[in-house]
Amino acid sequence: MGIFGRKNTDDTTAATVAAVNPDLAALTGDYTIDPAHSTIGFVARHAMVTNVKGKFGEFTGSLHLDGADPSRSTATIDVTMQSVDTGSADRDNHLRTADFFKTDEFPTMTFRSTGAEALGGDDYRITGDLSILGITKPLTIDLEFNGSARDPFGNERVGFEGKAEILRSAWGLTWNAALETGGVLVSDKIKLNFDISAIKNA
Repeated sequence: MGIFGRKNTDDTTAATVAAVNPDLAALTGDYTIDPAHSTIGFVARHAMVTNVKGKFGEFTGSLHLDGADPSRSTATIDVTMQSVDTGSADRDNHLRTADFFKTDEFPTMTFRSTGAEALGGDDYRITGDLSILGITKPLTIDLEFNGSARDPFGNERVGFEGKAEILRSAWGLTWNAALETGGVLVSDKIKLNFDISAIKNA
């Protein structure tokens, strides 16, 4: 996930530094996202009455964290779309087809950070470019810093939890089916959820 990005104005940088969490300021360095202890998920409304949750099982990511000044930090993430998992094999196979993700033609979803804002305390707002089906659109993520720890194997970890909403139609994901009672089978609005653990590089 693009945890932080880059801003250029002196006023914005000063405000960001003033708002940054002092616990985060000590954690400057390069990190690799640990997919075994991270989740990139989504929620879609189904048949107008319930939520279907899914996630992607395969992804890679890295970030350079400048804890004292988040505007100087950068991050990337690449998601393997074939790894989609909603708990239903039939539904997952449908999502991989040309109706949705077209995984044979577009195997990867990417996010690249472009900007960030420290809101104070543990809260941040991150902007970046999300690319799906070869279409790139901006995405804003509200992010909470969950803290840092050294695990039993000596790895220094940082954790972030984020959320965002998109309209899938903006990325060309337009397949749907009408319901006899009105409405559609799959919502256009999709909620995105991020629970990220990243390990500091040696």
